[in-house]
Amino acid sequence: MEKIPRIVITPGEPAGIGPDILLKAIQQNYSAELIAVCDPEILVSRAALLNLPIHLENFEAASVPETHSVGTIKIIPVKLTSPSQPGKLNSDHARYVIQCLEIATDNILNKKANALVTGPVQKSIINDAGISFSGHTEFLAKHCHVDDVIMLFVTNKIKVALVTTHLPLADVPKAITSEKILSIVRLLQAELQKKFAIAHPKILITGLNPHAGENGYLGTEEIKILMPAIKQLQSENINITGPFPADTIFTDPYLKNTDVILAMYHDQALPVVKYLSFGHAVNVTLGLPIIRTSVDHGTALDKAGTKEADAGSLIAAIELAIRLSKNIKFAQKIQ
Repeated sequence: MEKIPRIVITPGEPAGIGPDILLKAIQQNYSAELIAVCDPEILVSRAALLNLPIHLENFEAASVPETHSVGTIKIIPVKLTSPSQPGKLNSDHARYVIQCLEIATDNILNKKANALVTGPVQKSIINDAGISFSGHTEFLAKHCHVDDVIMLFVTNKIKVALVTTHLPLADVPKAITSEKILSIVRLLQAELQKKFAIAHPKILITGLNPHAGENGYLGTEEIKILMPAIKQLQSENINITGPFPADTIFTDPYLKNTDVILAMYHDQALPVVKYLSFGHAVNVTLGLPIIRTSVDHGTALDKAGTKEADAGSLIAAIELAIRLSKNIKFAQKIQ
């Protein structure tokens, strides 16, 4: 009998739509056990506002995983130090958000669950509280003690990975080196094989400059940095081609002949991804010793507690986490 994966979910910023979309998401059927790491009172009070049914059960790691029941979720309780109101940020809650992430991640590292799904957080309020936080990706890399991670966005139409993540645009060129490209592409191939079960991934890579440098007239990074790395990777039997201009690589002739596009920086790729699938795309962190998926949107404070939040991306993130858990055949087996 196929084992039931355990999926741990952090709703994120308590004043945002994270609790709303979690409550909406658990009204679906899943072939997994879902576990929330948060203050149970947030879910109970938000469910009352949204008029949604909810039944909370304490999570017992030693128990046999159970298939999700509609409207029910297991809980690992983490208490807020002060009350939360929909739409109203409070820096007192920053430590709570981080604590939820730490507890959730540690449960997976300790083989008590199979995958992590994260809801949206408010980076500004975490930094306002004196906690340095540039995003889930960087936080999880540090917490899991890994150096290289990759942001991968998955939609029904395309997969797009990033060489750099949350960097100021002025810092991007110096962050892109041949060594960085080699490391990222090798990791990307290995993770696509392991987690997505793609035996021989076909990778297309963008240039950094307009028109991929126009043979050196619009920049030389393609000639000096990207092309030597690509040739080295090809010599290792990695199926990578490019660099291609970013303004054309996201068109159908390219998309139908690739498994993933590797872009140089955040806003080179994300506008296209969000135009195509905003609210239904999934952010996956590759390179971690755990499976982590996430929503593709922010906290939407103005929609918190209003019934207007769309749970599509969270549902997709949960479903992808389940699929990835099964793809790797429970390499992280529950003890």
